[in-house]
Amino acid sequence: MKLWLRVLLGLSLPAAIIVLWWLATSYGSIPRQILPTPRMVLSVYINGEERGKLLGHLLVSLRRVGIGFFMASVFGILLGVAAGISKICNAIILPTLTAVRQIPIIAWIPLLILWCGIGEFAKIVLVCMAAFFGVFINTQSGVSDTPVSYLEVARLNNLSKGQTIILVYLPYALPQILTGLQIGMGISWMAVVASELISATSGIGYFMSDARFYMRSDIMIACMLVIGTVGISMNSVLLKLFSFITPWKAQERKTAGKVPSGNEKPGTE
Repeated sequence: MKLWLRVLLGLSLPAAIIVLWWLATSYGSIPRQILPTPRMVLSVYINGEERGKLLGHLLVSLRRVGIGFFMASVFGILLGVAAGISKICNAIILPTLTAVRQIPIIAWIPLLILWCGIGEFAKIVLVCMAAFFGVFINTQSGVSDTPVSYLEVARLNNLSKGQTIILVYLPYALPQILTGLQIGMGISWMAVVASELISATSGIGYFMSDARFYMRSDIMIACMLVIGTVGISMNSVLLKLFSFITPWKAQERKTAGKVPSGNEKPGTE
């Protein structure tokens, strides 16, 4: 499918929603406090004071996500490599982490408030916990799936354990590690907004909660649109970065997508 057609189809549903939204608020009897008009939401971005507040809270949330996601990436990759290489380490780590992973991340918020208060550290820890499991599981799976033949070649070349990890395990597991990072980034962004909605004094989630107190549904919807846009943007940036890091995966997809035309003549011997 051509790029322009994909873009057109992707924009068709949001356009239809905006049209229905405009019709409902213009010709319906819905109170403006419940559902503001598109113009009211747009004015949040135009108004200098409200735009400044929105941008300031957004930067606070992005900083929390950046720190927490970095910590989760480091811990997730290190533990994932250890569990993927060592059966003993895997037997020790995996059952406990699997059990902890079943607990919804929102359920940790009251305990983190009790332990860490409502400051920055609690938000960063929550983001780290939310992103960690996706990175760990994908790293562990990718490393443990490394073909034995690759490891035999490493032994024949007298590679040390560290060299084998860097030159064999990590390159083979790289696509799955990158997938884990992509999943972790999306979850961490949702986690920081959820934590700010419940207990925070700054951040875009807090800005939404504060707007709810004053029944400013226009600000709440404006924040939701920003959250969605930032999430899509982060995912797109990661995909571009991953395509640059693993160009052979894109080539594999192109090769797999080629369908024989049926007009090619068989080669002659």
